[in-house]
Amino acid sequence: MTNTTTAGLARIVAVSTAVPETSYSQAELLDIFRIEDPRVRSVFLNSAIDRRHLTLPPEGPGGTRVMEAQGQLLAKHRTHAVDMGVRAVQDLLKQTGADLSDIGYLCCVTTTGFLTPGLSALIIRELGIDPHTSRLDVVGMGCNAGLNALNAVNGWSRANPGGLAVMVCAEACSAAYVFDGTMRTSVVNSLFGDGAAAVALMSGEPELPLAHAEGPRILKFASHIITDAVDAMRYDWDDTQDRFSFYLDPQVPYVVGAHAERVVDRLLAGTGLRRSDIRQWLVHSGGKKVIDAVGVNLGLTRHDVRHTTGVLRDYGNLSSGSFLFSYERLLQEQVVEPGDHCVLMTMGPGSTIETALVRW
Repeated sequence: MTNTTTAGLARIVAVSTAVPETSYSQAELLDIFRIEDPRVRSVFLNSAIDRRHLTLPPEGPGGTRVMEAQGQLLAKHRTHAVDMGVRAVQDLLKQTGADLSDIGYLCCVTTTGFLTPGLSALIIRELGIDPHTSRLDVVGMGCNAGLNALNAVNGWSRANPGGLAVMVCAEACSAAYVFDGTMRTSVVNSLFGDGAAAVALMSGEPELPLAHAEGPRILKFASHIITDAVDAMRYDWDDTQDRFSFYLDPQVPYVVGAHAERVVDRLLAGTGLRRSDIRQWLVHSGGKKVIDAVGVNLGLTRHDVRHTTGVLRDYGNLSSGSFLFSYERLLQEQVVEPGDHCVLMTMGPGSTIETALVRW
């Protein structure tokens, strides 16, 4: 695609991330929660995760952790999602040289807690963003939600050339656990970490001077819902535990992997590009087995998924914002050249695969 054909497309201007101050190795978490079951220990220690940023339950008598009720978990989500989201937006603006008053659109994404009014309203109040700012909250879509929301933000940006659009993915996964000793919940508890990511989009000529405006143009999106596996990943109410609980079917990696080619082929259809033409791949850090399954089915190398596996190693699965952590690492490498194409891919409940194609 020439510069002429991409001139009206939205550009990713900047990205930023934020995490809690506290982090723990998998071995430290096993010790803190006094987990002795060899099967559970094996899940934690063979997860390809070294550390995760988490806000653990408070200590009780004897150093044991006090399990929080659902109301306390929702309060934890509100506190930490807002805090991380605010810090990510502040850093984003610092990078670009933009002001709060320059934000024309704010989209907030989260799944780890339910808020009404939503995260966007809370962040607008906390930061003092113009109350007339257009906003959107994407809630409950899961790990794939970042690309779903980016599609909406892209639409606003293209309809409002020169305006600054911001998306924030804020996931306090520490507020979405169930601790009942079963293998099902142990797999989930071994995987997720807390984190937020913010990204800025702009199309056309900027109405404000930006420090960094050389990011990629967003060319297109493609989605695929695996309707036969709608219940394979879900976050719903557990009557026994009196809280929301995340369910992850053991077959998910293979189901997602088996459908990865279909959605990527649809993404590239009509572009004249083949998979071998894609210089960069940013795949959601969903877990070791998920990454391996997608990699095998798409013919990706370890180098292709280096940022995906690196984010998983250092942060765990960050849900909706994971792919933006990988994008940030790609930028820090400074290896991308003009004309390079990149595929962004996220996977989540539905079961769904979301993709986007961008070009520098």
